Amino acid sequence: MDRILVGKAVTTEQGDNVWLLSKYGNRHGLVAGATGTGKTVTLLTLAEGFSRIGVPVLMADVKGDVAGIAAAGTMNERIAERVAQMGIDDYRNEPSPVVFWDLYGKLGHPVRTTVSEMGPILLSRILELNDTQSGVLDIVFKLADDRGLLLLDLADLRALLGLVAAERKDISTSYGLVSTQSVAAIQRALLRLEAEGAEMFFGEPALELADIMRTTPNGRGIVNVLAADQLILKPRLYSSFLLWLLSELFENLPEVGDLDRPKLVFVFDEAHLLFDDAPAALRQRIEQVVRLIRSKGVGVYFCSQFPDDVPGEILGQLGNRVQHALRAYTPRDQKAVRTAAETFPANPALDVAATISSLGVGEALVSTLQDKGVPLPVEHTVIAPPRCRMGTITDQERAQVRAGSPVGHKYDTAVNRESAAEMLAAKAMQMAEQAKAPPARTRAQDDAEERGMSGAIKDAVFGTSRRQGMLETMAKQASRTVGNQIGRQILRGVFGGLFGGRR
Repeated sequence: MDRILVGKAVTTEQGDNVWLLSKYGNRHGLVAGATGTGKTVTLLTLAEGFSRIGVPVLMADVKGDVAGIAAAGTMNERIAERVAQMGIDDYRNEPSPVVFWDLYGKLGHPVRTTVSEMGPILLSRILELNDTQSGVLDIVFKLADDRGLLLLDLADLRALLGLVAAERKDISTSYGLVSTQSVAAIQRALLRLEAEGAEMFFGEPALELADIMRTTPNGRGIVNVLAADQLILKPRLYSSFLLWLLSELFENLPEVGDLDRPKLVFVFDEAHLLFDDAPAALRQRIEQVVRLIRSKGVGVYFCSQFPDDVPGEILGQLGNRVQHALRAYTPRDQKAVRTAAETFPANPALDVAATISSLGVGEALVSTLQDKGVPLPVEHTVIAPPRCRMGTITDQERAQVRAGSPVGHKYDTAVNRESAAEMLAAKAMQMAEQAKAPPARTRAQDDAEERGMSGAIKDAVFGTSRRQGMLETMAKQASRTVGNQIGRQILRGVFGGLFGGRR
């Protein structure tokens, strides 16, 4: 049976090793504890263990030290002592197969999705929209579907918002009231999102789930490390991205029931960011996904400081627990200690509440699901050391890993195909050219013009009731000329006769 060594129990007299059985790896888990108590080392140990049994892992690297899983560790006296204590015969320092990802494309392959795939609900949360503005965003998505406009990147979304503003009255009649103030608020939120560099996240080629569920030719599961040291500074973007990815897995993977081992393990660091300020509908959606995604063969492991960072309805779904030390300095800390103690299966030999506050670095209270899904009574456990480097890697080491990546050629170059922005721009240009061009002439217009020219010529030659024509004018002029000549001849004859008679 495949299993992962978590550590060695110090509660029981026999000091048995504590294992996480692979067949229950999809029953989800929680790794909690104060800063500096060893949560990251535990995550590395679990990720390595899943990778060795052929399970791909996706985990966020918030502080930069998770990237050390791509490099072999270094043996020292403390690690050698712990390895001997746990009787790990096959221990050797080695790296795990890793693919680096980064929403900003700097520390790993770019991670992209389209605006349509993100959907209006998660996008509204990223943009921090109110209910009214979220409703307008719903209309934008519906309008894009009805008109066959692809929403791929933020430029497409801006173009659709411009269209909604231009046709606001008609759209309000057909889809619901749209105000210019709401459209303007969404546009301002997009500007803020772009200023944070998030426009690189929306576009193509979009991430394909199969590329984070790869294994190596020798059967090792690939560990996908998401660079999140800058992303964590935008907590809504960070949490919404991981929730989108979790939702994509839930919606696209087939039902497989309980397998011998998970198809993918998804590690959500700084889990409290997922639930901070989340509306009730979104929290309900998260609960649904976490509860049902195990039947898709996906295990979800939350990591946070306090167990009550995860809502109770979700905490009850987490069958594998690792609780590092909590220091009860404040009422909040004391409440967290009580909550953690109450969520563990009881162990008569262990005072859980007292032990949580006295755990050393690299120690934890552990309970995992054993045969028939029965929880192991909580054990005070010394965590097994990872085989990788417990720290950061150099830029050269990261570049070397990226150069050998099986998916770099697919994602490193962005693609910008025709979508809503280009289609609407082309339509606007076409309308502008039509407005500049003279209107097309019809046969009727040509016939009318021809009749008009013929009539004008006729009127000019023959005249009208109000104006004489050219023929009439010429006739009158000729008559006057002839009359003048005859008259002059008559006058000369008369005067000639008169003068001749006098001579």
